[in-house]
Amino acid sequence: MSGGMRMNPRQMQKAMKQMGIKQSNVEGVVEVVIRTKNNDIVIRNAEVVCIEMNGTKSYQVSGQESIRAAAASSDEGAAPQVTFEDADIELVMSQTNCDRDKAIAALAATDGQPAEAILKIMTE
Repeated sequence: MSGGMRMNPRQMQKAMKQMGIKQSNVEGVVEVVIRTKNNDIVIRNAEVVCIEMNGTKSYQVSGQESIRAAAASSDEGAAPQVTFEDADIELVMSQTNCDRDKAIAALAATDGQPAEAILKIMTE
């Protein structure tokens, strides 16, 4: 057993309150989208906790992750975005030794079919 000090949840809440840290669950979250310049990280069935300290809010997000290609345009008339499961992206990457962006592009070109995406990359 380690020699570290253990706190029960009630003690932890009291200590956080004394340090001016507030923590609350964000209710009703359906999904969280993190947009990068290359793709979007979509977290479905997300559990979100808001942590407020010194006037700054931080969010802790957990849930089921998937990756989708970034939208070419943010116009309202843009085509709907396609989402790919992280496992499919990883499979294409591992079988073709390509990077994540190339795997996503191949999945987009093959309607999300990993086997076809692998063949597409291998025959390029």
